[in-house]
Amino acid sequence: MRLGVLDVGSNTVHLLVVDAHPGACPLPAHSHKAELRLAELLDADGAIGPGGTDQVIQVVHGALRAAEDKGVEELLPFATSAVRDARNAGEVLDRVRAETGVELQVLTGAEEARLTFLAARRWFGWSAGKLLVIDIGGGSLEIAFGIDEEPDAAVSLPLGAGRLTGTWLPGDPPAPDDVRALRRHVRAEIGRTVGEFSRLGPPDHVVATSKTFKQLARIAGAARSTEGPYVPRELKGQSLEGWVSRLSGMTTTERAALPGVSESRAGQLVAGALVAEAAMDLFGVESLEICPWALREGVILRRLDHMGPA
Repeated sequence: MRLGVLDVGSNTVHLLVVDAHPGACPLPAHSHKAELRLAELLDADGAIGPGGTDQVIQVVHGALRAAEDKGVEELLPFATSAVRDARNAGEVLDRVRAETGVELQVLTGAEEARLTFLAARRWFGWSAGKLLVIDIGGGSLEIAFGIDEEPDAAVSLPLGAGRLTGTWLPGDPPAPDDVRALRRHVRAEIGRTVGEFSRLGPPDHVVATSKTFKQLARIAGAARSTEGPYVPRELKGQSLEGWVSRLSGMTTTERAALPGVSESRAGQLVAGALVAEAAMDLFGVESLEICPWALREGVILRRLDHMGPA
């Protein structure tokens, strides 16, 4: 069947259309994206204002038209941290449902971590052994660890690249004192979780998902996206450490000129790099591999599992 996954995230609203059936690899058929930056639409009280909700409704309508055009049989709509953390999340969800007919499922942070872990496990297979999976989104950081398809430990922290940029790094380029303050904050937050994972032993394979990690790997020398998803892409901690200081001294325009860095995400890259560096350092990771699959694929795989055998 042709499935559509509608992801209302902190940075974008992304419709991914795949051809899939149980027991087969989902084949991407179409991708429809709209930049929304929902995390930046929150007011001082942490609510999404009427104008922001209007934008959500507009882009959901656009995604529905694209899904219809592409022959989607079933739509799997969900929202992540930006909606989850909004003070008026219920009101926003009610308006979206009333005006579009779409009932967004708000995933918890733990659910995000578990579904992303499932996607990574299916991509790398059982031979990867114990997996440590790290995902940096616009609003949150997810970390999961385990040997099965369900992780033994999974956490979600409010350390998304977009959230941190708006709160901690107002300058362009950011002030050195602000960068140091954010570095301390990120490491303190991640440091509290390390013990929960270290008791489970070392991982056999460390992987990362998300646009942030893909961009960091690309500027550190990984293959272009045009070379396809099956080319291994690695990010080494030593390379990342050198890039963090360089990125923090650049303007957004200068970062956008780097290979693989999109203009829309360039402003968040310093915060994302600080989170990536801290996670790799505190978990003792010297290098990690970029996983092409992430949360959206995890949602698809879980739906196919519930369908049973063909």
